[in-house]
Amino acid sequence: MNILFYTIIAILLLQFLIETILDYLNAKRYGEAIPKDLEDVFDSGEYQKSQAYQKTNYRFGLLSSLFSIILTLAFLVFGGFEWADQIARSFSSNEMAITLIFFGIITVGSDILSTPFSYYRTFVIEERFGFNKSTKKLFLIDKLKGWLMMAILGGGVITLAIWFYQWAGANFWLYVWGLVTCIVVFMNLFYSKLIVPLFNKQTPLEEGTLKSKIEAYAAKVGFELQHIFVIDGSKRSTKANAYFSGFGREKRVTLYDTLIKDLEEDEIVAVLAHEVGHYKRKHIIFNLTASILVLGFTLFILSLFINNPEVSKAIGVSQPSFHAALIGFGILYSPISELTSLVMNILSRKFEYQADNYAKTTFAARPLVTSLKKLSKNSLSNLTPHPAYVFMHYSHPPLIARIKNLMA
Repeated sequence: MNILFYTIIAILLLQFLIETILDYLNAKRYGEAIPKDLEDVFDSGEYQKSQAYQKTNYRFGLLSSLFSIILTLAFLVFGGFEWADQIARSFSSNEMAITLIFFGIITVGSDILSTPFSYYRTFVIEERFGFNKSTKKLFLIDKLKGWLMMAILGGGVITLAIWFYQWAGANFWLYVWGLVTCIVVFMNLFYSKLIVPLFNKQTPLEEGTLKSKIEAYAAKVGFELQHIFVIDGSKRSTKANAYFSGFGREKRVTLYDTLIKDLEEDEIVAVLAHEVGHYKRKHIIFNLTASILVLGFTLFILSLFINNPEVSKAIGVSQPSFHAALIGFGILYSPISELTSLVMNILSRKFEYQADNYAKTTFAARPLVTSLKKLSKNSLSNLTPHPAYVFMHYSHPPLIARIKNLMA
């Protein structure tokens, strides 16, 4: 076994250790006194329920992450990747077919092993705390649709990546970068129109005072808005959400039916004003550009490793290949990926403050504050997260920080 094998083991163990410590520090703050500005979010009974929910998720997360690290290490140490490679080669001698079969075994096998955990989270934990609205039939259908999409999109990208690799050699990364960039831009434009309908029903927001208020606000800030949709999020969960997608003529606002049920009309407009703030401050374009640049950098680094047989051998595969090197590189590159994610989270939290300030300036602070409190209450969110956990994982500032900013 080469030194890269032990490097991979060390990376996996170190990541698990860091995540476990962060989760522990976060869990230690459960039960702390509610910050003064948030005392109206929960009453005593609701706060106890939120703490029980957080503790349950903490214990379950620890168990699932422990299972994942043990499974991954066992797969590495006992030749799991070599086994998958040999099965793939027993079906075909074509390198493209071997790669697709190999990733099919790894991806579907991993998903099957993780399914009991997602099932338990949905039908035991979420059910116990009153969030789950999904059925076992819907759970299964979602799983099958997810596999189908993964086979079409993932399989298509991998097939073209191998073809580019065989055709362009070391410069394959430029063509893959261009391909994935086109897919990312396309998905940003048409995700809500093409992908969401596979899982949810979207209907135009009906005429009424809410639509009139939204249109009046959009006209006030010069935001051309032609598409306002309501999505049936309640068929899976009671948790509420809203999101903005697309840009140019394809931009649209989507409101969860649970959001319309839980919030007052002015609060919904305030949430929308926050989303418009992201658009006006060009956060969407920045995030899209940054993700494409990071992708290009990652693919360039991959091109330097992909022809090194030691990378394939590092995961126990005796016959060097594109697919084995891709797996090995993915693990070796993960510390850099963690750093880029950390930077993006820092920027994302900054953008959230900017979007909040835009909503406060162009609409009002109070309805956004009350909407954030209601959404936190209804999702039993953690009101006292540990700063280290926030720094590493939060893409949004904690509720108390956002409210202090809004009320400043």
